[in-house]
Amino acid sequence: LAEKRRLRDFQEANIKFLSGWNQWKRTSHKSWRKVLDEAKELCSYLELWRHDIHSIEGKFGTGIQSYFSFLRLLNFVIFILMFSFVTLPTVIPKYGIFNSSFAEAPASSIEPHCTVYSPSGNKGLVYFYTYLKDLLTGTGFLEVTSLFYGYYTIDAAWISMFRYNLPLAYLLTTFAYLGLSLLWIIKRSVEGFKQNLVHAEDQFQSYCNKVFAGWDFCITDLSAARLKHRSLQYELKTDLEEERLKQKIADRTMKDKLRIYSLRLFINIIVLAVLSGCFYSIYRATVFSQENSSTNGNNINFEANLLVQYLPSIVITLANFIAPQIFSLLIRLEDYSPAFEIRLTLLRCVFVRLANIGVLMFSLWSQISSCATDKCSACGYNYELYPCWETQVGQEMYKLVIFDFIMILAATLFIDFPRKLLVTHCSCKLIQWYGLQEFGISDNVLEIIYGQTLCWIGTFYSPLLPAIATIKYFIVFYIKKISLLHTRKPSARPIRASSSNFFFLVVLLIGLLLAFVPVGVSIAYIPSSKACGPFRNFNTSWAVVPDTILGFPTDLQKVLYGIASEAFAVPFFMVVCIVMFYFIALAGAHKRVVEQLREQL
Repeated sequence: LAEKRRLRDFQEANIKFLSGWNQWKRTSHKSWRKVLDEAKELCSYLELWRHDIHSIEGKFGTGIQSYFSFLRLLNFVIFILMFSFVTLPTVIPKYGIFNSSFAEAPASSIEPHCTVYSPSGNKGLVYFYTYLKDLLTGTGFLEVTSLFYGYYTIDAAWISMFRYNLPLAYLLTTFAYLGLSLLWIIKRSVEGFKQNLVHAEDQFQSYCNKVFAGWDFCITDLSAARLKHRSLQYELKTDLEEERLKQKIADRTMKDKLRIYSLRLFINIIVLAVLSGCFYSIYRATVFSQENSSTNGNNINFEANLLVQYLPSIVITLANFIAPQIFSLLIRLEDYSPAFEIRLTLLRCVFVRLANIGVLMFSLWSQISSCATDKCSACGYNYELYPCWETQVGQEMYKLVIFDFIMILAATLFIDFPRKLLVTHCSCKLIQWYGLQEFGISDNVLEIIYGQTLCWIGTFYSPLLPAIATIKYFIVFYIKKISLLHTRKPSARPIRASSSNFFFLVVLLIGLLLAFVPVGVSIAYIPSSKACGPFRNFNTSWAVVPDTILGFPTDLQKVLYGIASEAFAVPFFMVVCIVMFYFIALAGAHKRVVEQLREQL
C-alpha cells in the first residue's frame, strides 16, 4: 500500500506538467471509467435470480451454484429476435396498424392439390377437454395461431412506404438466432477452458491445491460445511484410488489385459444394443403416431387420441430414463477410474438424449418425403399426410417441450416430496438407509441441454417456442430450488464448478451442432410446403436468397456471385488456414512458457 501511495503521489505531481488537452483526457478517462464501473454494479443488481443463486452458493457451494447459473440461457433473446422480425411484421399488416397492408402471392405455378390445407381449428360448440388436448398437443385452435409456421403466409408487408420481405426476414432471423447461440456458447466455453487448464495439473499439485486451497469460502451453512469436509475427503480418496488403479494397470499381466478388454468389448456391444433398441422404439412410435393420430378426435376417444399423439414423447422420455440407469450399472464392471467412469457415463447419457432427437427427426423426414404417386411427387412431399409439414414438425417439438416440463414437475411433486416425508417422519431402517434423493448436477444439466436443443430445432417450425421455453425455465428454476432446499441433498460426489461449466458448455455446443442438421436440411433440401408458410412459392426455403439477389443492382450481384465463387473461396480458405496455424503455433509457445513457469513454481 505504501508503494501504491508513493506511485499515486508521483503521478499527481506530474499532472501539472501535462498540457491542458492531456489533463482533460486523463480526467475524462477516469470519470468515464468510474461511470462504467457504477453502471456495471447497477446491472449486477438487475441480474435475474442474483440473490437466489448467491444464497444457494452460500449453502451448497459453487458446484451446485454453477447449475442454477446455467439456467439463465438465451431463450428470451431468441424470442425477442423472432417476435420482432417475424411475428410482429406479420401481425401488424393483418390488423392494418400504422396504415399497413400485406400481400399473399398467388401460387400460380403450383399443382392445385398441393395447396389444400384445412387446419382443424375448433368450430361451433366443443367439449371443454378439447381445449385441454389442444394446449397439450398444439392442434385445434393453437394450430392456426402465430405459434406455428403455417400462420405466416404473407409474402410481403407494407408498413407506410416500407416493403418488408417476410420470407427473407424469416430465414435471416433463423440464421441470426443460431449464430448468436454459437457465439455465446463459444465465448462462455473459452472462459471455462482457461479455468479448466489451471486445474489440469499433475497429482502433486492436485494434492497441494486440495490441502491448502480446497476450502470453499462461499459456504456459510453448517451442514454445507460438513458436506464440504466430506467432499474434500472424497476427492482425496478418489485421487488415491486413481493412483492405486494406475499401479494396478501397470501390474496387469497379458491374461488380465485380455480379460478386461474382452469384458469391455462385450459391455460396449450391450450398450450399442440398448441404443439400437431405443432408436428403433422411437422410430416405430413416431411412424405409428403419425399414421394413427386424429386431430379432430371423432373416430377415437379423447384419452386414446392424446396417448397416440404423445407416444413419441413418452417413448423418448422412457429411453432417456432407462438407458442411463443401465449405463450406470454396466460402467461398474468395466474397471475404469472413478473420474473416467463419471465422464464416460455422462457422454453415453448425452449421446442417448441428443441421438433420440435425431432419430425422431429422421422418422418424421422419412414419413414426409415418402411419395408413392405422381400427384405426391409433383408436390415433393407427402401432401396427404402432411399438407403443412413444417407446422406438424413444430407440433412434435412443442409436445416434447411440454412433456419434458410435465415430467420435471411430476418428479418433484410425486417422487421427491413423498420420499422427503417418508424419510422425515418414518423411522423404518430401510427408508432411513435409502435416504433422500441426491441432487445430481450432471443429470439436471443434461435435462436443460435436452430442452434447449429442442428449442433450437423447434424455433424454425414454431417461432414462438422460445417464449414457452423461457417461461418453462423460469418455473423450473424455482421447482429445482425448492427441490434442492427441501426435498433433496447435494451429491456426495463433488463436481468442480469450473470444470463442470466447461464440460456442460461443450455438451451444449454439441446440442447446437445437432440442431444445425435438421434445420439446415429443412431449409436447403426438403421442399417447402405449398399450402402454408412464407416459403410456399419457393421450391425450398433457401430459394428465397437467390431470388432476392436477382432484385439487386447488377454490380452488387456480380460482387455477391464473386464472393460465392471458387476464385474467392480458395484464397479465403488459405488465409484462414495460415491464421489458424499462426494461432496454433502461438498456443504451443504459450504452453511451453506455462510449463516452464509451473516448474519454477
